[in-house]
Amino acid sequence: MAAPLRLGLAGLGTVGIGVVQIVQKHAALIAARSGREVVISAVSARDRSKNRDADLSGFAWETDPVALARREDVDVFIEVMGGHEGAAKDATEAAIAAGKDVVTANKALLAHHGQELALAAEAKGRVIRFEAAVAGGIPVIKALTEGLAANSITRVMGVMNGTCNYILTRMQDAGLPYDHVFEEARQLGYLEADPNLDVGGIDAGHKLALLASIAFGTQVSFGAVELEGIGKILIDDIRHAADMDYRIKLLGVARMTGRGLEQRMTPCLVPAQSPLGQLQGGTNMVVLDGDSVGQIVLRGPGAGMGPTASAVMGDVVDLARGFRVPTFGVPATTLAAPVAAAVASAAPWYLRMTLVDKPGALAKIATALGEAGISIDRMRQYGHADAYAPVLIVTHKATRDDVNDALARFGATGVLVGEPVALRIEEV
Repeated sequence: MAAPLRLGLAGLGTVGIGVVQIVQKHAALIAARSGREVVISAVSARDRSKNRDADLSGFAWETDPVALARREDVDVFIEVMGGHEGAAKDATEAAIAAGKDVVTANKALLAHHGQELALAAEAKGRVIRFEAAVAGGIPVIKALTEGLAANSITRVMGVMNGTCNYILTRMQDAGLPYDHVFEEARQLGYLEADPNLDVGGIDAGHKLALLASIAFGTQVSFGAVELEGIGKILIDDIRHAADMDYRIKLLGVARMTGRGLEQRMTPCLVPAQSPLGQLQGGTNMVVLDGDSVGQIVLRGPGAGMGPTASAVMGDVVDLARGFRVPTFGVPATTLAAPVAAAVASAAPWYLRMTLVDKPGALAKIATALGEAGISIDRMRQYGHADAYAPVLIVTHKATRDDVNDALARFGATGVLVGEPVALRIEEV
C-alpha cells in the first residue's frame, strides 16, 4: 500500500469536525477504497480550548492557517474556514505555493478568486477540488467534470440555497408571512451571520457562477450574475402562485447563447408538479441539460455537517487514488473570459400590483402592457382593501426588457400604489 495521504485541516467548525469524524470513523473503509491510508496530520483554529465533540489530541495544532498550509507533513490542505478574503485566501495561496493540493468548501473564495487560484495551482502541478462548495452533499461537480464530460451542456438550473427554499416552502405550507418565517429561520440557525448572503441570493449566486464556469468552459464570472433575493415575496404571491398550480423558488439558471453567457439567480414560478416544484425544506436540486444525455436531476442535502464533510472527503479520496482533474474541468489557461449577456429569452411573467380603486385604472395598466408589446394571458382582481385593488396578471411570453418597459409605463399611469412585483415563470 502507498504511503499515507496526510491532511492539514483549516477550520474546526461544523464542517471541519464532520471531516474529522469521517476520517476517524471510516479509516479502514477509506483506505480500502483509495488504496492508501488517509490521516490528519495537523489542524488549525483560533481557539484551542473550545469543546468540539471530537478527539483532536492526536493532531498537531497551528493557530495560523498559513503555517498549517506550509507544514512539510501536509500533502493536502483542506480549507473549511469560509470567507473570500483574509485567512482563507492567504492560507490557500500559501498551500499552493508550497506545492500542495487544496480541497475547499469555500464557494465565495472561488467565485471571487477562482481563476487566479486555478492558474497558480496548475503552474505548480496541483489541483483545487471543491465539490463541497456547491450544493452540499450533491456530487454535481463530479457529474459535470466526469459523468457528463462528453456532453455539450445547454443549461444549468437549480435551487442552490436551502435556507431560501426552507423559507418559501414554510410560507407555502404554514401560510405564514415572510418576516415571520425569516425570524424562525434565524432562531433555528439556518441564516448566515449576514442574512443577505442567503435571502439576497448571493450564496446561491456564487454556486451558480462556479457551475457555469465548468459547464461552459469560461472563467468564473460572479459579477455578471443577475441577482434578486426573496425579500419582496409576500404570502399573497405564494397563494396566487398555488392557485395557478405553480410554486415560487429562488432559481438559478445559466446558459450560453449567441449573445454570451446568461446567469441569473432570481425568484421564479415553476410548475407545482415538476421536480423543482416538489422540492421541500432545505433540500437542494440541480438540473443539468446535456445534448446527448438529455436532462439529469440531482437532489440532496445542500448543507450540514455530514453532507458537506462527505463531499470534502469524496475529493480527498479521489486525490488519494491519484485521480486529478483541472480545477474547472479543463486547464485554467484555456478558460476565456465570458461575454456577459442579459437574459433575453422570452417567458411568461407573473405581475402583482396594487391599483387605486377607481374607474379606468385597470384599463390604463392593460394599455401600458400593450404599448410595451406584452399581451395578457390571465388576469385576476382580488378583494379590495379600502381604496386599493390588488391585481394579478399573467402575461404571454415576453422578454425582461419588455417587462421593464411595462413597469416603467405603469409608473406613469398615476394608478399604481407601491412597487409592482414581476416574477418570471420558468417552464422546466
